[in-house]
Amino acid sequence: MYKPFFIVFLLFLFLTSCNDNDKIAKEIENISLNLQISRFDREFAETTPEQLADLKNKYLYLFPKQYPDSVWISKMTDTLQIELLSEVNTTFGDFEQESADLELLFKHIKYYFPHFETPKVVTVISDVQYQNRVVLADSLLLIGLDNYLGGSHKFYTGIQRYIAQGLDKEYIISDVASAFAKIVVKPSKDRSFLSQMIFYGKELYLKDKLIPFKTDAQKIGYTEEQLDWAKANEEQTWRYFIERELLYSTDSKLGPRFLDPAPFSKFQLEIIDNESPGRIGRYMGWQIVRAFMDDNDVTLEQLLNLPEEEIFKESNYKPTK
Repeated sequence: MYKPFFIVFLLFLFLTSCNDNDKIAKEIENISLNLQISRFDREFAETTPEQLADLKNKYLYLFPKQYPDSVWISKMTDTLQIELLSEVNTTFGDFEQESADLELLFKHIKYYFPHFETPKVVTVISDVQYQNRVVLADSLLLIGLDNYLGGSHKFYTGIQRYIAQGLDKEYIISDVASAFAKIVVKPSKDRSFLSQMIFYGKELYLKDKLIPFKTDAQKIGYTEEQLDWAKANEEQTWRYFIERELLYSTDSKLGPRFLDPAPFSKFQLEIIDNESPGRIGRYMGWQIVRAFMDDNDVTLEQLLNLPEEEIFKESNYKPTK
């Protein structure tokens, strides 16, 4: 006799949630934002040696004083540099889609973190310094576009495949969101494996809110196939962590095995290791944080300041079978 009421109640909750999401989306869309994007990479490519002084005056922070003008003039005629600039121009063209996505990201940030000052965006060539492909510092965001030419690009042939996979323009907005997350998601003082998982879960949940227009695979830096594996094996992964009593372990080797970027996660089981994506612990932490937010009425900022152990205990997390 209670079943029809239960179904109606669930439908009510679903419709209420949809209405709330629509309202938030509308409020974010109406946020006024003056986002400045400068294509330094293009300007440098079009600058002659005679015009170098004007470019330096415009972008003083990109020209360290210890380097003489001869260094920059040499870059203007360097064949590899010219090819890099050409490949970036081919890949990104007018940068229109990326500009729209960046604006939408910063509107979301403004909605959830109204005191954050939107930075000036400058696109650069970094000679494929993929470790620092996005730099967010104070009021400036630098994006090295030569790090997003596509995972199979010839410039990346010497880079390990699991790293090159992320050097694609579909991950730019996710990388920028990660750079912002480093500002607002404070490192956990608890060194247990569980707390470290949930720390990364906070960052990924933050992306759920800041870039809902991107896929889950893009948020975590997976391919769709890797995400499918993580979903299909969530229960088995959780059981593995439980049975081996890893959750409260402070073994420093667990980070490289399950949290750090890697070609695969190291379960030390040959068949699984060959199939699994790296950073599976981050995915698991993400699901724990999602479960917590589904069951608890807290704001995004409150979540980011909660102890990881509290999040786990209040999440009632049960892996998807």
